[in-house]
Amino acid sequence: MLLRSVERFFKHDASGGILLMASAIAAMLIANSSLSSVYTSILDAKFSVTLNGEGLSKPLILWINDGLMAIFFFLIGLELKREMLEGKLKNPRDILLPGMAAVGGMIVPALIYASLNWGSPETLGGWAIPAATDIAFALGILALVGARAPTSLKVFLLTLAILDDIGAIIIIALFYTSELKVDFLFLALIPLAGLIWLNIKGAHRIAPAILLGVVMWFFVLKSGVHATLAGVITALCIPLVDRWGKSPLHSLEHALTPYVLYLIIPIFAFANAGVVLTGIQFSDLFAPVPLGIAAGLTLGKQIGVFGVTWIMVKLGIAQMPHGAGWSHIYGVACLAGIGFTMSLFIGGLSFSDPDLMNAVRLGVLSGSLVSGVIGYVVLMLAPAAEAEAES
Repeated sequence: MLLRSVERFFKHDASGGILLMASAIAAMLIANSSLSSVYTSILDAKFSVTLNGEGLSKPLILWINDGLMAIFFFLIGLELKREMLEGKLKNPRDILLPGMAAVGGMIVPALIYASLNWGSPETLGGWAIPAATDIAFALGILALVGARAPTSLKVFLLTLAILDDIGAIIIIALFYTSELKVDFLFLALIPLAGLIWLNIKGAHRIAPAILLGVVMWFFVLKSGVHATLAGVITALCIPLVDRWGKSPLHSLEHALTPYVLYLIIPIFAFANAGVVLTGIQFSDLFAPVPLGIAAGLTLGKQIGVFGVTWIMVKLGIAQMPHGAGWSHIYGVACLAGIGFTMSLFIGGLSFSDPDLMNAVRLGVLSGSLVSGVIGYVVLMLAPAAEAEAES
């Protein structure tokens, strides 16, 4: 009976979001308990892989954020390639509305954060934190709504979130590169050339591509460019169809998804969501960093996503998702304000100061929570006639 219940849980579309939330709650509880010093010391523990003194030596938290999250971005890259070649991103007409909504949903939150931190060069660099959307959380809450939301709404939100991830990848590449070491960047071109050759050849075996991807990840990390980008590039070089007519990309995506969804992302959440509440007062929520993030996620996403969608539909440039009403679009705009994983990740790239990172966590968690609750309530209260119109 217990095994069946566990199996049903993991088959539910909301299971990834629920596990992610449980990991974040566990991190907060431990960070504010007598185990907080143990929690911090484990994350700060140095882990080294060296040969003759050369290699990598980083705290565990950076191995999680640079290493495990490269696998997360690798999966995103696989999804992007599949969607571009045979899925929702194949037809430009299908991506026009969610694509423009995604752009609006990134620009407005960034502007809100920047306006609240304009006078502080120390914190202005976090402008991209509220621009991201967490796919697992957003789709998980939409799944809890069930049949009250038309199927087309899930496609709209998924496409929006995928394009949002593309935007986040571009932002990380352009604005979150530390001191550039060109020699290592040139060395990264060697495994990249091998990956491109394997892709053109339609190689069936995945292991050589993974090995080359790991080598490229090392060189990219040493170059100063954020190493998670190597995960995306490696994924784009996995053949969709090999010379035998089979799909290494589909096989790898199918095999990797449960590990990323139920292991890597919860580990990331547990390592990064530990907000220390000691000494925090309610007024601290209105400090420029947490307020900029929370306002960007809650208000910025709503204004950007809903506003752009409304303008494009009213001007006749695009059509509403089939069977969806404006209440559904507003609910999805709210769900897009669940930043969590990507927002915490970009926050870690923006700030190294522990106090600022605690402020980031406070803003991300509060903004994501409010966005998720409002989105769920709006979609549950959406007129049934709108949801039924699809049929």
